[in-house]
Amino acid sequence: MKLFLAPMEGVVDWVMRDTLTQIGGVDQCVTEFLRVTDRLHPESVFFKNCPELRTGSRTRWGTPVFVQLLGGQAEPLALNAQRAAKMGALGVDLNFGCPAKTVNRHDGGASLLKSCDRVHTIVDTVRKAVPAHVPVTAKIRLGFDDPTKCIDIAQAVEAANANWLTIHCRTKTDGYKPPAYWEWIPKIKEKTKIKIIANGEIWNVQDFQRCVEVTQCEDYMIGRGVMSNPFIFKQIKQSLQQEPVEEMNWERAKPLLPQFFAASTEYINDYFAVSRTKQWLKALSLKNGEAKQVFDQIKILKKPTEFHSELLKATT
Repeated sequence: MKLFLAPMEGVVDWVMRDTLTQIGGVDQCVTEFLRVTDRLHPESVFFKNCPELRTGSRTRWGTPVFVQLLGGQAEPLALNAQRAAKMGALGVDLNFGCPAKTVNRHDGGASLLKSCDRVHTIVDTVRKAVPAHVPVTAKIRLGFDDPTKCIDIAQAVEAANANWLTIHCRTKTDGYKPPAYWEWIPKIKEKTKIKIIANGEIWNVQDFQRCVEVTQCEDYMIGRGVMSNPFIFKQIKQSLQQEPVEEMNWERAKPLLPQFFAASTEYINDYFAVSRTKQWLKALSLKNGEAKQVFDQIKILKKPTEFHSELLKATT
């Protein structure tokens, strides 16, 4: 059984992938999406999106990283997928699940779920353009606004010879509102043979166990759950191995934040580090009262030196 870190746009960049895979339990990562319109991106853009291409398409801790592409035109996507593969990407994932309005207005993400033919054409074209040993995968939602379309969409992806399919168990119009409709996955599995990775609303070990019970999938992807509990992957692995599960608490989580701030500063700059550290602290505060106290204290700070100083006081 493999556990995947979800490619959350504006959240899971190189620094976050590095931080979370250092903790352990993550078997595979996917980058934030690289938007493709009608052109072939230069290598510099790929390296910015996926610095791990310089280290064998793996994080510093050895976790494989796939490059994710998003767009509505098959040929440009295929050319960019070819380039990613030539640069050493261990796999190429195609984004058909992003619900963002801007993305959907510009012929990308979940808007493509309105047409099974377009999904098939894109996956098929990319699959044929990329060497056979490099996996081509797809990530979808249950549909744009109608979950009954999910079987047809999955069959289209399978017919295009994708290696596997990740399903976020909501429609585009559902957004991120609970629940996730895991019960659709067994229905899809009845009609397809493609390997399916279940995704959506896994916040703790108990949620994971319920998802396993409902979907009976081999592999699972977790996104927002790891932002509020960075140890969830490790906890799930401990539960699977019937070991004592180490609880998530503020004492274990807080040392991660100064390290994350420093790495984000080096990766981009200190203003970027302030923004991303606040974002993560806010996510941690959803499930932890002590994290919320710290977030409430420093969320108004904008100057990097002042923010960093107060962060250190609160976490060391």
